[in-house]
Amino acid sequence: MQLALEEAREAFLEGEVPVGAVLVGDGKVIASDHNRREKSGDATAHAEMLVIREACRKSGSWRLTGTTVYVTLEPCSMCAGALVQARVERLVYGAADPKAGAVRSLYNLVQDERLNHRMKVTPGVLEEECGELLSRFFQMRRA
Repeated sequence: MQLALEEAREAFLEGEVPVGAVLVGDGKVIASDHNRREKSGDATAHAEMLVIREACRKSGSWRLTGTTVYVTLEPCSMCAGALVQARVERLVYGAADPKAGAVRSLYNLVQDERLNHRMKVTPGVLEEECGELLSRFFQMRRA
């Protein structure tokens, strides 16, 4: 999660919403990135989507079985859905997202029994640090 937080800090410095993600398999980092929506002009350039794309490219498969994604903010519905579709085994996230979270806050897409894949979830890892970075970013934006 520290690596995801480093990615989030980089996003902060770039003027992006500070969310970072790291995808790990077999104890090794496969992909890491941060939000890039502003820079890319792409609404889907969330940190989770970017690490999924990179990991699929590197592995040559859309199936990311046996992997864990660490992300600093609870994934939105787009990202939660993509994690399910990619067959990620485990999700670890920092801060909850009461306005858009699709893992615990608003929905629970990643463990919905109606879907063909569910994943283990560990919420609240480095929650304070992750939440503080987001709060500081939005305070600066409002000022």
